[in-house]
Amino acid sequence: MAKEIIVTQVRSAINKPKDQKATLIALGCKKLNVPIHKTASPQVLGMINKVKHLVKVEDK
Repeated sequence: MAKEIIVTQVRSAINKPKDQKATLIALGCKKLNVPIHKTASPQVLGMINKVKHLVKVEDK
């Protein structure tokens, strides 16, 4: 079974580059402090690494 992680956006994307905003949308983050359950694939981990200053990641 694949590892599950919980991604929560904790900082706003205002005044951030467009690619970081697009990455948050691709992760499924629409509002602050709303947890999103994701499978820990290399693609998802790369997206999280790009916006690590805006999100909080927890293991499930």
